Amino acid sequence: MSELLNVEELFASNVFTVAKMRERLPKKVFQEVIRVMEHGGELSMATADVVAKAMKDWAVEHGATHYTHWFQPLTGITAEKHDAFVTHPDEEGKMLMDFSGKELIKGESDASSFPSGGLRATFEARGYTAWDITSPAFLKESACGVILCIPTAFCSYTGEALDKKTPLLRSMEALNEQALRIVRLFGNTEASKVTASVGAEQEYFLVDKDLFLQRKDLMFAGRTLFGAPAPKGQEMEDHYFGVIRERVGAYMKDLNEELWKLGVTAKTQHNEVAPAQHELAPIYETANIAVDHNQLVMEAMKRVAVKHNMRCLLHEKPYEGVSGSGKHDNWSITTDNGINLLDPGDTPNENIQFLLVLACIMKAVDTHADLLRQSAADVGNDRRLGASEAPPVIISIFLGEQLEDVVKQLVETGVAASAKKGEKLATGVSTLPDFVKDATDRNRTSPFAFTGNKFEFRTVGSSDSIASPNTTINAIVAEAFCEAADRLEKAEDFDMAVHDLIKEYMTKHQRILFSGNGYSKEWYEEAMRRGLPNIQSTIEAAPTLTTDKAVKLFEKFGIFTRVELESREEIIYETYAKTINIEALTMIDMAGKDIIPAVAAYTGELANTVVTVKEAGAPATAQTELLVEVDSLLAEAKKALKHLEECTVHANKIENAKERAFYYKDVVDVAMTALRKLVDKLEMLVDSDIWPMPTYGELMFEI
Repeated sequence: MSELLNVEELFASNVFTVAKMRERLPKKVFQEVIRVMEHGGELSMATADVVAKAMKDWAVEHGATHYTHWFQPLTGITAEKHDAFVTHPDEEGKMLMDFSGKELIKGESDASSFPSGGLRATFEARGYTAWDITSPAFLKESACGVILCIPTAFCSYTGEALDKKTPLLRSMEALNEQALRIVRLFGNTEASKVTASVGAEQEYFLVDKDLFLQRKDLMFAGRTLFGAPAPKGQEMEDHYFGVIRERVGAYMKDLNEELWKLGVTAKTQHNEVAPAQHELAPIYETANIAVDHNQLVMEAMKRVAVKHNMRCLLHEKPYEGVSGSGKHDNWSITTDNGINLLDPGDTPNENIQFLLVLACIMKAVDTHADLLRQSAADVGNDRRLGASEAPPVIISIFLGEQLEDVVKQLVETGVAASAKKGEKLATGVSTLPDFVKDATDRNRTSPFAFTGNKFEFRTVGSSDSIASPNTTINAIVAEAFCEAADRLEKAEDFDMAVHDLIKEYMTKHQRILFSGNGYSKEWYEEAMRRGLPNIQSTIEAAPTLTTDKAVKLFEKFGIFTRVELESREEIIYETYAKTINIEALTMIDMAGKDIIPAVAAYTGELANTVVTVKEAGAPATAQTELLVEVDSLLAEAKKALKHLEECTVHANKIENAKERAFYYKDVVDVAMTALRKLVDKLEMLVDSDIWPMPTYGELMFEI
């Protein structure tokens, strides 16, 4: 029997929570910290010194020897530099441990060593990290020991944001300011803050460590670049919500414990659709904390997998022909006096505040569908989106039958006289309770779906930071709120003005609503007729960041400057090209050093078999046919390999980042696909004892 676990004691034991601050800080210091956390501003240096000492003492009591400013550069992962608490020994040679308010509030890191899109030259090294006081410090336990991690923002010497956290915090402030204007219009004078709440469902694959280490593509690219389908995949639909395997269950148990210690509210775990695919979902949190926690989730998933002789795959498409992994970003907005602005209530047709918020979101998503698509774009996600496993690349909103009916009434008549109600669902079994079913179904093909009291942005990739999507959602909704408030605050007759505005927005932007099958060919044709953007790839999405419309939006609320947006576009091109280049070089290595030599050896064995059979007096027809087929495919594979090599060399000679990225997409990736098709055919013909790497069947079913 496993050891009993006291979750209440374990939870947030490695977090410097508000409760711990209350215990360890003088009352006045604690009050100042809370004031800054809730209302903004800066701590006095005297206060910062007191907080730093208390934080250090707590960390040392838990075994910490170092601290780090933990930040999120434009790599999509986190970064940290460890500094020891030790100072110069005293006169008697006794070691002293110290941590000042200055060290807490500000750090310095080499800004030239992270992607900057030209914001920093290689010789311009200085960059600053600044404490995000609203996100709690925590202890990370690893082979390095116990490290006090202080969540921070990261900016250049000249002030430009070099991370994903800073724009997110800016967007949260913008959303708060504009949302407060909306709630004030409806008489809510008690609320002093409106926050975006986020819950990110994290999908992932597990694979055995020994098998992983035999696959160069998994090691270097995070996905399989070769691989024929296994005899069984997900077609029996027997993995989703199925019994969790013992090995995986042990992993999930340890993962939960690690996350709970870090204050991550890991709540739901289950098998996903594909073999060896799983999901973990947290409870909702303030957006910036949710972003921090999702980064910790991904780090912990990889770290814990190693302890169980497995590896965690976060790539969006680790296996061709098998459902990929996403990260459903559940977003809502809530006042500090407990009002969820996305809660329609029992009578949404009469909830004017909700209808205004909904109308503004329709306007925001329709106006900036291109930006929303871009916020979830990366090279890995390109291989997942648009297939019959994930949302289409065309952004649309699903509201459900109840709300769509309300919108229809408002658009057609100007009045929503009724709202559809959920019906009683009879189970037909005397021992089972009947229950009221929801007034609307769900639509798994929708990119941006309303799910009762929140919107679920289903387009985000599994390996991505959720900072960018939430920055964009906050920004576009803030803009819509601002424009609505500008009009309504001047209205002489508020009731009539808000009614007219809701009808106007819903009428103008109803094209963004779609409740049907997003996978269908008909929807693509319909979306084209509606004029909705159909952006197929990451690099096609990149220019949306620097349109006049986007620059105006982000500069208006101080979220990005034009220069910061241009830098991010440049980074997208660079990252895309580097990613495909790594994949191409890995394919070249695997094909040239492992696969082709193995197949060549097999043809030699086949040739000997043909000779032996013929010498025995048999025609060797089947053996000869197999030999010819394998030899022919081998010749084609060698030719395809050479072509890929030539394309890759040429790609790296292209100086312009955008041109280079498109060449990788249009030429190199196509050459990679051609080589893969031939190799995968060979895998189905070559003796399994000779094939030089584990197959899909072994990778997905042997955990």
